[in-house]
Amino acid sequence: MFVVTTRGVAWGALGLLLAGPVAAQTPSATVPAVQQVPVTETAPAQPETVAPPTIVPTPAPVVEPVPPVVPTPEPKPTPKPVKKGPPDSLKPGQFVWENREAYVNPLRMVIVLDIQRMYVFDGDSLVGFTTVSTGKKGKETPTGYFKILQKKIYHESNIYANAPMPFMQRLTWDGIALHAGHNPGYPASHGCIRLPKTFAKSLFDVTAMDGEVVILESLSKPRPKPQPAPVAPVDPVPAVPEQPIQTSPLTTN
Repeated sequence: MFVVTTRGVAWGALGLLLAGPVAAQTPSATVPAVQQVPVTETAPAQPETVAPPTIVPTPAPVVEPVPPVVPTPEPKPTPKPVKKGPPDSLKPGQFVWENREAYVNPLRMVIVLDIQRMYVFDGDSLVGFTTVSTGKKGKETPTGYFKILQKKIYHESNIYANAPMPFMQRLTWDGIALHAGHNPGYPASHGCIRLPKTFAKSLFDVTAMDGEVVILESLSKPRPKPQPAPVAPVDPVPAVPEQPIQTSPLTTN
């Protein structure tokens, strides 16, 4: 019985195995068909649209017009003023004198009023210089070109109460002269040029008549040129009228 049963089971199983492929080929199989569901594609997420920031235009700064630069003209150099006062270290009454055995040229004297100095030249060579005292206010020493007109070792003024004028050298006939006298360091005379006594003697010994003397107001002013002496006018000689020559009449044969 065990065997029969086993055989029945085996035949039943064999039938199932044979029926399985047939059933699989039949469209009406019990296995339901799988329906394909269409897949819907998901659109990619769009980025959120951000509104651009509102830009408020900044007004341009107001630029004021710059005036053109006008070049400043360079100032013209002004001449340096001539130094007033002593150009050296001499004190009133002092002088410098160079003794020489001989002089090449006639001595020439230059007096400068604003610095109260006198310079003596042998040609272009300076022989000596000294402090002087010239005419005070109201009695100013005249400027110009002069010559020595007279020389006297001792002279007394016939204008100013016989005032002594040692080693006098006259420049004009109305009272202007070189002579020894008081030298306070400023104009104090009545028009003459006062010199220290020792200097006046040394100068007197070496100058000559008609020696040249130039008096300047300042070194900044040019030296005056000597003017020729005026020539006296000559009266014209009246012409003698010609007399007609009398001749005898011609005779003819």
